[in-house]
Amino acid sequence: MRRRIMTPDISETKMSTRGFHVKSPEARDLLEKVGETFLTGYAYAAEARTTAEAEERLEQVPERFRGFAYEGAGMAFAILDALPFGRGRKTEEFLAGRGDKHVYMVYVGIGWAMARLPRFLWPKAESLDPLLRWLVLDGYGFHQAYFRTEQYVTGQYQDPAFPWPADGTRPYANRAIDQGIGRALWFVGGTDPEVAVSLIERYPAHRHADLYAGAGLAATYAGGAPEDELRELWERAGVHRSQVAQGSAFAAEARVRAGLLGDHTRLASEIFCGTTAEQAALITQQVRPPQPVDDGERTAYEAWRQRIAAEFVSLGGVTQ
Repeated sequence: MRRRIMTPDISETKMSTRGFHVKSPEARDLLEKVGETFLTGYAYAAEARTTAEAEERLEQVPERFRGFAYEGAGMAFAILDALPFGRGRKTEEFLAGRGDKHVYMVYVGIGWAMARLPRFLWPKAESLDPLLRWLVLDGYGFHQAYFRTEQYVTGQYQDPAFPWPADGTRPYANRAIDQGIGRALWFVGGTDPEVAVSLIERYPAHRHADLYAGAGLAATYAGGAPEDELRELWERAGVHRSQVAQGSAFAAEARVRAGLLGDHTRLASEIFCGTTAEQAALITQQVRPPQPVDDGERTAYEAWRQRIAAEFVSLGGVTQ
């Protein structure tokens, strides 16, 4: 019963069920494996008596997909913390253990939990890392575009008064959500850059930068496209190439931190960032604010993203 609480059935991750574009059997199999592994990670966490028990099982997932399993576990622990019978400390304990190496993915998983929970059970923003809390909304945006595609992708829906977080930075919420929607568009488009870009360009122009950043992150972290297709995404991003580079660097950092760096991430980093995945990851940490302070609508997280993008422009790998 714990395994089934508020999580999608595995059939809901099938491309045929979702109605997503199928570029090739290989791309379809990859994206379906990502969804399957996410739900596996969810199940491991939901069934486990302790976070350490879940970690032992998560570490057996193949490296290419292990991050997605940790993302699913992040969703499960966030839901268990929110429910009446939960102790409210599972996510904290998880991040104090092996989950720390996968902190970015765990935070995205918390966003999936928010999309499945009633709003009164959402985590308090102040209980989360002040810089990384926006990844929660990235995860929320991915979930909505993935499961409510007609509304969020076809209809380009945006909540005019999104209620989280409950402070002066709330106007940034929709931008963080768009970054997650952009990641989802890589999945909705079946890792086909032509389709993904056409989906992005249907949104209002002021949303394109964040959507491209999300697509760059997904293309780097999840993969699914050979060199010529990655270069096509890069070329078609045009004035938004610096955002693609920023998203790609975030993906490289997530993979490097977790020790899960693969050839597909190395290739995408070289194309989008003009450098190695290791160097791209290092740059994200070199310009990371040591003490994040939000200044009204200009969040420390957005300032961090802008610094990362600017670094790749200054390196000469990105033209604006």
